[in-house]
Amino acid sequence: MKKHILILGLFVILSSCSNNDDDVIIDDGPIFVPDPVSNSITPCANGMAGVYPCNGYDLVAQINLAGLGGASGNDSWGWTDPTTQKEYALMGLNSGTVFIDISDPVNPVVLGNLPTATVSSTWRDVKTYGNYAFIVSEAPGHGMQIFDLTRLRTLTSFQTFAADAHYTGFGDAHNIVINEANGYAYAVGTNTFSGGPHFVDVSNPLNPVAAGGYATDAYSHDAQVVTYNGPDTDYTGREIYIGSNEDEVIIADITDKSNPISISTVSYSNIGYTHQGWFTEDMNYFILGDEADEQNTGGNTRAIVFDFTDLDNPSFHMNYFGPTSAIDHNGYVKGNLFFQANYSAGVRMIDITNIASGTMTEVGFFDTNPDNNNTSFDGAWNVYPYFPSGNIIISDTERGFFIIKKR
Repeated sequence: MKKHILILGLFVILSSCSNNDDDVIIDDGPIFVPDPVSNSITPCANGMAGVYPCNGYDLVAQINLAGLGGASGNDSWGWTDPTTQKEYALMGLNSGTVFIDISDPVNPVVLGNLPTATVSSTWRDVKTYGNYAFIVSEAPGHGMQIFDLTRLRTLTSFQTFAADAHYTGFGDAHNIVINEANGYAYAVGTNTFSGGPHFVDVSNPLNPVAAGGYATDAYSHDAQVVTYNGPDTDYTGREIYIGSNEDEVIIADITDKSNPISISTVSYSNIGYTHQGWFTEDMNYFILGDEADEQNTGGNTRAIVFDFTDLDNPSFHMNYFGPTSAIDHNGYVKGNLFFQANYSAGVRMIDITNIASGTMTEVGFFDTNPDNNNTSFDGAWNVYPYFPSGNIIISDTERGFFIIKKR
């Protein structure tokens, strides 16, 4: 074992490298033990919040990668403690997953990290079910880490965590999907089921059980799973899987885990890479991001909207084009807003009130990458807009963690 102490800005770093049969500790960076971070809200005034271009959204707080303990950032998600109502951010790093108390949003506190299960990776994804976080990575042999989030309630100092459970029914995975209305997790892009969703029963989170999978439509890069209550009454109450499958969107009924059924597929013009999408809340439309069309065919950021009123016959509805040529990544719907993580152009807030008539309008943004709006994979990887407080978190590949809020 080798230990060393480093001082970096406000952060004290303690690194301890070891190997045992249960865990493989990261080998590419120190474990950071940060002091409290002190911030104050930076208002969006005259199109800027400090050095960051903005429209309608203030910068509440930021923690850079050094403060998080990683060399690059990726995914993020959120958890609101049902007992205390405190809000927590969960952010993926190349080296693991970091947990941040944002209940005092101008003074976020890094509570601890869960190191990667095997080795470092650019890709990590985290979702929640109840009081548990489920984490996958493209790191070889990583499997799915399960972490009891209630452990965060009583922390008084930074911790380096071990997983509470570890599912190894697959190795690497690109993403994880959870329909919080039921007790199943869906790992996608694994080395099982041709890269289609790998079903895991997590109704008992600390005892995950393999539950089959769906290989018919091959590799899913990302997906959304819902208990359907939309306009197509043929599927009311069914568990519906919408997969972004590289060159098409697929729809499947996965209610019966032993007999998942293909419903339909839909494609579109100028395909680059069918990446990720999200239902509107009425389930009439599905908004898709293509991660490579800006590079392959040029033009400004494009979101593709499908009419999903008939799941057996989905159809193209419209294209939305943003104001820059930046690459769109992950997008989520909350009410009548579509929150689009737009890499070098930050996060864009798009009003979808009139989507039925073919109109989507940008109404705000916060640009975490002030250097440029290039067609590149730099900047905002993910946005999470679902905290009850209205605070919005952004994970940025180079600049770390952001909290923003509408003015």
